[in-house]
Amino acid sequence: MHDNRQKVLNLLGLARRANKLVTGQDLVLAAIRKQKVALVFLAHDGGASSQKKFTDKAHFYQIPLVTDFTRDELTNATGMARSVIGVNDQGFAKQMKAYLRKQEDDT
Repeated sequence: MHDNRQKVLNLLGLARRANKLVTGQDLVLAAIRKQKVALVFLAHDGGASSQKKFTDKAHFYQIPLVTDFTRDELTNATGMARSVIGVNDQGFAKQMKAYLRKQEDDT
């Protein structure tokens, strides 16, 4: 189970190095509105207003939202202190979703 979580975090780091991430609340919100992101990570220990804002926006624009990770996990994976991260590469997003689905199947 933890293995797939780690794989997702490793992919996030890889996507960061490949310049395939959008980070920071304003930039991710704009990217969601323009539908430029394929997947959004939101730290589950972030602020309540951020949780609601991103949950609503992602739902409205039908963009998958992942809240399985903490801010620390996202920070360690990307090397950037962020509580919200958008993945703007279909390939990375597809692989991350596959690992997340597999993790759910394993539990």
